[in-house]
Amino acid sequence: MINQKDTRKEILRVFLAAPLIIVGITHFTHTEQFVRIVPPQLPNPVALVYISGFFEILGGIGLLIPLVSVLAAWGIIALFIAVFPANINQAINSIPIDGIPDYPLLYWFRLPFQIPLILWAGWYTKKPKLQPGADEVISQAAQNLVSSKDFKTID
Repeated sequence: MINQKDTRKEILRVFLAAPLIIVGITHFTHTEQFVRIVPPQLPNPVALVYISGFFEILGGIGLLIPLVSVLAAWGIIALFIAVFPANINQAINSIPIDGIPDYPLLYWFRLPFQIPLILWAGWYTKKPKLQPGADEVISQAAQNLVSSKDFKTID
């Protein structure tokens, strides 16, 4: 039985995953917007934008799949850390992105919000066996292992 705390956690899981998927897609549909904020010291900004977009989409989807949600959450944490230099570059150089209000102070205020985002994703790395659907996945994996023709018992 799922309690109210678990229900809230699962609703918040969707609220984290959905924007990741949407923003990840925009890395492919509005690539030039994200290329602008990639620090000039980094090579091949277009490739970096595509890679980060791919992993945002993958992380968002993965967060919703019990079998991989813990791994996806760790990947999202790594992603938030990896893109932080671009956020810093945007703030330092006041680089506008279409669709986001062009207030340089907003770019600076955005920086500390990476911490709660990292903590939010980190919430889904805790107690992996208690993640919704995990018991079914574990049971199914065990059943598949036992019924496998290659499974051998030790005598």
